[in-house]
Amino acid sequence: MTTRVVEASGLTKRFGAVEAVTDATFAVAEHSLCGLLGRNGSGKTTLMHLLTGQEFASSGHATLFGESPVENAAVLGRTCFIKETQTYPDAFRAKHVLRAASWIFPDWDAALADELVAEFNVPLGRRMKRLSRGQRSAVGVVVGIASRAELTIFDEPYAGLDAVARHLFYDRLLADYGVHPRTILMSTHLIDEVADLLDHVIVIDDGRIVIDASADDLRGSATTLAGRREVVQRFAEGREVLTWDSLGGLATVTVTGLSDADKAAAQVEGLDVVPVSLQQLIVGRTRGTARKEIAS
Repeated sequence: MTTRVVEASGLTKRFGAVEAVTDATFAVAEHSLCGLLGRNGSGKTTLMHLLTGQEFASSGHATLFGESPVENAAVLGRTCFIKETQTYPDAFRAKHVLRAASWIFPDWDAALADELVAEFNVPLGRRMKRLSRGQRSAVGVVVGIASRAELTIFDEPYAGLDAVARHLFYDRLLADYGVHPRTILMSTHLIDEVADLLDHVIVIDDGRIVIDASADDLRGSATTLAGRREVVQRFAEGREVLTWDSLGGLATVTVTGLSDADKAAAQVEGLDVVPVSLQQLIVGRTRGTARKEIAS
């Protein structure tokens, strides 16, 4: 039986009249690399704060390793939560952050931390408040990877890195995950960059979970068809329509659920058939344009 490291049931958080997270129910399996994806402001950070006991739920509940995370040192000691907005004492330098991390995380790998410090060019002697956004992100990345915590949560701490450094982060994280499996929950809006890393995907939009599925199931689940309007409309009928555009007698539609036979038949009828990336699928699901029917 698959062990669930993270579980949320009916998790809801209200800030006054604003509902930031609504009835979130999902689970993250042990030794999986799960992406929590969504636009900025969709509720990702609030959800992660609820999962780690940094916010109290208005209703519903969450567990880590089968226990509530709220004021639970045993659970939080097995969890490394890295976020872009992390604050530090004024006198803390980068080397102090790493030293404190080595005390907190029992599986801390000092040699790996040293390698990552060199690769990300972390200025160990500089005060954290003097570091650039990218340098602060690099410190978080080093702690997150070198902690080897059973549950490692990244809330976009790598957003301050440039493209080259972000890909170095993905490469190093994936390499270490392959040798030392753990449960990783990664929040990001940079969907295309992380699509190939993930084995499970949770998408949050306007505080609601709209996708909770295996990444393999999602890849290739949507298809774009383009060609004569009446033919496109016939193939889209009865399917979930993510996008629909038409000009004169031509149309383009993105739909889910086409089988290989459907795609072959569409090509025989002269339609262009193009697979849709994970990012395109998620954008289609979250931008408020998904429809069950095509307007005539």
